[in-house]
Amino acid sequence: MLLSDTDITRAIGSGQLRITPHEASLIQPSSVDVRLDRHLLLWPERHPDVWYVDDYIDPAVENPMTSVEISDRGSLIAPGQMVLASTVEHITLDATLAARVEGKSSIGRLGLATHITAGFIDPGFSGHITLELVNHAPRPILLHAGMRIGQLCLFQLTSPASRPYGSDGLASHYQQQPRGPVASRSHIGWRTWPTHTSEEATQ
Repeated sequence: MLLSDTDITRAIGSGQLRITPHEASLIQPSSVDVRLDRHLLLWPERHPDVWYVDDYIDPAVENPMTSVEISDRGSLIAPGQMVLASTVEHITLDATLAARVEGKSSIGRLGLATHITAGFIDPGFSGHITLELVNHAPRPILLHAGMRIGQLCLFQLTSPASRPYGSDGLASHYQQQPRGPVASRSHIGWRTWPTHTSEEATQ
């Protein structure tokens, strides 16, 4: 069930949902607007001395990124460029709520994508939300710290999660995300699963 503005206000009041800092004016009919913080992570220049010998990204290993801040005049994101950003807001969900971060219509119409398929937030999550921004427009887009960058949609679970995000054994890599974006931690506990059937393995 998608929460309405009335439900969102009630969830904040009961402690099911905590948003810090929170402004009531950011609550929309069925979402809460979130704002862009000034911290960004960029991919380093493609040079073997400071990046990779091979020109590819491997999710099985750590991929270092460069930390920068949006200037007072704003910072440009080039066409086709992808940067990691984060919300000003620190979000905490209890075991009864899940959420999604979606883009703002007005921002999407300028060609800026707010996330790359990674908009789902598990019950129990607590932290700042990392955003994967991509410029799909033919010209650079100016990012302003503090601008509305997306909207948080809240969903009531049919029953509380028995093992909320952050529980032992779940490998919740991004619990208590600090202020600022967090780079991929896919390499932590990396594994793959067999893709051959037993019949194929004996051939």
